[in-house]
Amino acid sequence: MLTTEKTSRFDGLEKKSVEEILKGINSEDMEVPVAVQKVIPQINAAVTAIIKRMKKGGRLFYIGAGTSGRLGILDASECPPTFGVPNDMVIGIMAGGDTAIRTAVEFAEDNKEQAIKDIEVHGINKWDSIIGIAASGTTPYVIGGLQKANEKGLLTACIVCNLQSPVAKEAAYPIEVVVGAEFLTGSTRMKAGTAQKLVLNMISTAIMIQLGRVKGNKMVDMKLSNNKLIARGVRMVMAELNVDKETAAKKLKKAGSIRKAIENNKI
Repeated sequence: MLTTEKTSRFDGLEKKSVEEILKGINSEDMEVPVAVQKVIPQINAAVTAIIKRMKKGGRLFYIGAGTSGRLGILDASECPPTFGVPNDMVIGIMAGGDTAIRTAVEFAEDNKEQAIKDIEVHGINKWDSIIGIAASGTTPYVIGGLQKANEKGLLTACIVCNLQSPVAKEAAYPIEVVVGAEFLTGSTRMKAGTAQKLVLNMISTAIMIQLGRVKGNKMVDMKLSNNKLIARGVRMVMAELNVDKETAAKKLKKAGSIRKAIENNKI
């Protein structure tokens, strides 16, 4: 039996109080970062290889189904506003298309041929990298996508939550985060999903830092798309240039970006 399908160590859930349920979920969640820590060498190997390819013009694709697919789309969609990169630099694709983001599309994940078709819509660059995300590690959509990506000479990696899964066998850089049985038996949107989100955070953030999209510890290329972010940008300029709020706001408005406001002042 897959680890992700093992029976929860908690039972009689319908008889427990709300507090007991919450404490049980929390106690299980505490195991997740420990599991992620154990696979940092695997994450490091994948990220290091992906960075080399992205520096040559490659893009990063996430492919998945269900919760796994949605998590990939979430991470990809946050890269442009956070790091100021083009919308097509990190691309999230899920079985069933955009409709499946909100509504389950029956049997979409069982089509082994569809993932590569979904990728090819964006064109294929020989330096592209594909990360398959599948808690079970058995999703046909992801398996087929990685197989075809390998045939085309793309870099392949995966994030799974079972050891020696079919998905991992297709990935040149497998990341296997084993978090154990879920609080609610088989509900991989819980611990497995949390583990995948943590790993995705690590992957995209490390890549963007290495691609020069961060200065010190600041998101100097983030899009100034609302008042909260503009205020954050003003604080960054104030700290970096040692100027007052009014001066920083004027410089930021004139430059149009935090990075330009800082760099133009230092020329």
